[in-house]
Amino acid sequence: MNTRKRFAHSVILICLGWTSIAQWSMAEDIPAPWPETDSHSPTTNRSAKTLEEKAPSPNDAVSKLQEDFRHLKFGMFIHYNMATYKNTQWVSGYPSPAEFSPGVEEIDTDAWADAAVAAGMTYGVLTAKHVGGFCLWDSKHTTYDVMHPDCPYQKDVVAQFIESFTSRGLKVGLYYCWRHPGFGSPDKFKVLPPECDPATHTLEEQIEFQKAQIAELIEKYPDVFYIWNDGLDPVILPAETIMPFFRSLRPNVLASSNWWDWGKKGTPYADIAVKETRHFPETNEAPGETCWQLEQGWFWVGEQARAADAAVILKQRATAYDRNSNFLLNVGPNRKGQIIESSLKALAEIGKAPQ
Repeated sequence: MNTRKRFAHSVILICLGWTSIAQWSMAEDIPAPWPETDSHSPTTNRSAKTLEEKAPSPNDAVSKLQEDFRHLKFGMFIHYNMATYKNTQWVSGYPSPAEFSPGVEEIDTDAWADAAVAAGMTYGVLTAKHVGGFCLWDSKHTTYDVMHPDCPYQKDVVAQFIESFTSRGLKVGLYYCWRHPGFGSPDKFKVLPPECDPATHTLEEQIEFQKAQIAELIEKYPDVFYIWNDGLDPVILPAETIMPFFRSLRPNVLASSNWWDWGKKGTPYADIAVKETRHFPETNEAPGETCWQLEQGWFWVGEQARAADAAVILKQRATAYDRNSNFLLNVGPNRKGQIIESSLKALAEIGKAPQ
């Protein structure tokens, strides 16, 4: 056999051998030892298509954020705002910014964060704007905030809170109260600053103002991972309208929703379902957050304020955990911005218990 014939014979044998391997691979449902290609498309196009098919969908990304949130488990809710100085839980009208007067050069937000760490908490949520409409940050949409010329404090409380918590490895969220029609007459509970007084602005105008303030918070404070929305429910906007708004601000921001109707609290609407001083049902599967009071009220109730027994709180926390829910435990700092002593002791005791 000459050289040319021997070469041709070898090529035939090699081809037959590879054909046998491929047949054996298909028979055993084992991939052939070469990538399968389309004779009409480059291999690179096929690979790109495969990668595209495996790319996570937006829903997958949200599910991962919800899963990460549930792993946080235990957080600190901080109710501190104009209500602290008005001896009430809901502020009516527009008190003067001069009344927001801690009487100290700087609120010790480090002490808040230290108390959270001592309790074994992993995140905190501060009332950036509550029912009184007063803002704890320097908002470009209103002068009714801590930087108002009449406000004695003249410091960004939100920025202080964020710095204190993140410097200790804690995540940060912000509470924002929406002006729900359930508040009734706009002459009493304003909820929104004077620039968007509900007595003179339509619901649509109110919605746009509130969206603008939330967008401002997300842009101004990049460490914020979570917006706690009080009073936000389908009466204001359907979920299919409001959730794309939150996604557009920053894809990794989560939003919760505390329904106005007590009978519907805990119903899935936003990323995180919320229950307020009540537990989710045992069958709950929605990513949830159960909010509880350590003291008698959400805001400081005066000199009679006392913390609940740590054992009682631990029992409530265990129930929340069992029902697919985080546990957000509230403290109400006093007028100097200090967490009361009995609450500090209770938090330290809670921190000694197994998580």
